[in-house]
Amino acid sequence: MLVVATENFEVYHELVTDLRVRDVPVTTVDPVGEFPADTSVVVTADGETVDTPPDATVVEATPGEPRAAVEAAVTALRGATGQTTVGIDPGERPGIAVLRGDVVVATFQVDPAAVAEVVHRETADAPDPLVRIGDGARLVGARIIDDLSVPVELVDETGTTPYLGAGTRGLGDVIAAVNIARREGDRIDSRDVDPTTGELTRIQDRSREAGETNRAIDTDLARRVAGGELSIDEALDEHRG
Repeated sequence: MLVVATENFEVYHELVTDLRVRDVPVTTVDPVGEFPADTSVVVTADGETVDTPPDATVVEATPGEPRAAVEAAVTALRGATGQTTVGIDPGERPGIAVLRGDVVVATFQVDPAAVAEVVHRETADAPDPLVRIGDGARLVGARIIDDLSVPVELVDETGTTPYLGAGTRGLGDVIAAVNIARREGDRIDSRDVDPTTGELTRIQDRSREAGETNRAIDTDLARRVAGGELSIDEALDEHRG
């Protein structure tokens, strides 16, 4: 059983709200009250003295930052142990899955430029984290790998995206990231990718759609975008100049 025990109303409200959004059963008690006999995880405010059951895992929450405490509590409640592995399905909106052992503890879908920040935040306290990234979307994946300071394995992502039924649109990249995290790959430090003619053409098409004059950037600028040196908007600015 997960129990929230704190006299800090801000922490109490944040924790209970977050746990209920995640549909995690939670019991609340007064810090000086009696805990249920089956209490296994107790969440309280940072620095607060609580007489917790001797066998319970205690998680302290910082006001204004409930997420880290909630994830730690849920991880302890599920008995998740083992290495922290992050799976990444690269693309226009990469999916990210964080696993403790074989348990999925967090998922995200963000812009490519934000992937490294998410990964570093989620692995900051992990003793031996590992990132596994799919080998598709080569240009995006190469830029993400260059931004990471965590050991990386390149994974064959064939078959990692499942069939999605009605009402599950948008979940494919996240589910693929979970499957990628569970698949062993080859350790790499970087990935040199020479963009193909088709990839450069797609970048030029994107620049035409994003521009105001329906004119595409030239091949040299498209190559710099492919290498992560420029964004589409920056390339368009140079093209106009």
